[in-house]
Amino acid sequence: MPPLNLGNQQPRTPLNADQAWRTTAGRAAGTVLFFDFDGTLAPVDDDPTAVRPAPRALAAIEALAPVVQRVAIVSARPVEFLRERLGGLTGVDLYGLYGLEHSHSDGEIVTEPAALPWVPTMAELADLARAELPPGTLVEFKRLSVALHWRTAPQLGSTVQQWGQAQADRLGLRVQAGRMVLELKPPVDRDKGMVIGEVIRDATGAWYFGDDVSDIKAFAALRARAAADPDFFGVCVAVANPETGHEVANAADLTIESPDALGDFLTEALTHLP
Repeated sequence: MPPLNLGNQQPRTPLNADQAWRTTAGRAAGTVLFFDFDGTLAPVDDDPTAVRPAPRALAAIEALAPVVQRVAIVSARPVEFLRERLGGLTGVDLYGLYGLEHSHSDGEIVTEPAALPWVPTMAELADLARAELPPGTLVEFKRLSVALHWRTAPQLGSTVQQWGQAQADRLGLRVQAGRMVLELKPPVDRDKGMVIGEVIRDATGAWYFGDDVSDIKAFAALRARAAADPDFFGVCVAVANPETGHEVANAADLTIESPDALGDFLTEALTHLP
């Protein structure tokens, strides 16, 4: 990994979190904070519909939102789901389904036009998955994607992945691997890295917090922006878990143990920011 850019300062290895927040404090008005949802703000649950964000993390984000330029949640979940789970959190931008949907500061939900013709295909695929995949597979229909979970039946992982890949090949869909889940998406050019790259064009700094392999593209977007602009300050943070091994942690500057620990980390960050 290239060292973190600390402007005119010599970077430390490993990165010192307090130093990074102090550097952010000097450019807070131009800094964007990005958060994945599942596994980052909220613990992963056997039932994906039962997931709730860690209260301390949510409270810290609410306190951080007025201090920085923007706070954005970038998730595989639909925007409507994120709104429900985030409760009364206001002034936060939501990017759902890897950017196929978005809503700015509680505004209307906008869907990527190129994805809309794929809604019937996704509905049919969800029905087919429920009919053909073995019991223990959880099929999550998200209107613009279908997620196939095997968390409660780990022995089905290979079967589900083979079935999902075959359907993707048949229908011309894209596949996104995750933590004991395979997601099938329309062949539309939207992912977390693209979202982050667009949002930070005019930013002076950004932090991205994520836990899964799809978040590595977001990390790469921060790296690319820093490489193009020596004055840009970017920090990649992994929320550790045993399911993604070292892949996500190795791509990050800092590692945090859990969504609960993220809440403590963000609360501490407030002491360094104006």
